Amino acid sequence: MSHSHGFNVTTHRAFAIGISLNVAFVLVEFYYGMVANSLALIADAGHNLSDVLGLLLAWGAILLATKANTDKRTYGYRKGTVLAALLSGILLMAALGVIAWEAWQRFFEPQPIVGMTMILVAAMGVLINAVTALLFFKSQANDLNIKGAFLHMSADAAVSMGVVISGVFVLWFNVVWIDPAISLVIVLVVFLSAWGLLRDSFNYAMDAVPNGINTAQVRDYLLGLNSVISVQDLHIWPLSTSLNALSVHLVVSNERIDNELLAQIKDHMHTHFLIEHITVQVETTARNNG
Repeated sequence: MSHSHGFNVTTHRAFAIGISLNVAFVLVEFYYGMVANSLALIADAGHNLSDVLGLLLAWGAILLATKANTDKRTYGYRKGTVLAALLSGILLMAALGVIAWEAWQRFFEPQPIVGMTMILVAAMGVLINAVTALLFFKSQANDLNIKGAFLHMSADAAVSMGVVISGVFVLWFNVVWIDPAISLVIVLVVFLSAWGLLRDSFNYAMDAVPNGINTAQVRDYLLGLNSVISVQDLHIWPLSTSLNALSVHLVVSNERIDNELLAQIKDHMHTHFLIEHITVQVETTARNNG
């Protein structure tokens, strides 16, 4: 089916390896953040944990898309990915608030930090995040979820590099304030992506038009088709974080339903607007005037 999004053994293995590596690293980074008394490491561990959740959500979205519908749940469990993303965004915002408050306190009460530990652990993060990103490099061109995972892990490698730089300043220049400063930068970086996650997941939960789809363009395309007189009750909504749906009522000048027109509409919506579940109700002018 078209909404399997290229899910295969290679993709399955990439998610399994990527999640395992990152869960292990989150535990290591959090432990050594406590040992080194480095809030930057602890903040980055929280950041990496959020991206583990992101990988799980992306993986779950692909798996749920293949789950069979039932008479009770005619759309299956696809919407669960949206609810999970919403919950993840809320929890992440709460965690960021705690980290930001602790960082602010450390500006006024500096703590001794083990700089070399920061450098070694964060450097490990650069390596693990880069390897994880490479696991998704080939598949990310064909699947929006996998592309999101690839971009997240690439950004993580950059953030971990920032913690390495922080450790260098602490070790060689004894600039202790750089640790809470880097922590706040990490909080800001994560906040920007977390806010986008929270906003988009809330919109998806409310069946808003998915990102990247312009309703006016869809309506203009339909009105521009031969024999289409009017477009009514146009609805576009997400079935999950990776599958979109459309329903519309068309009034046409033909006296009989044109199956070729319906096939053309479905193909165009899939190709140009990434809408895969399409329902078109057609009303002829003969019936409309009758």
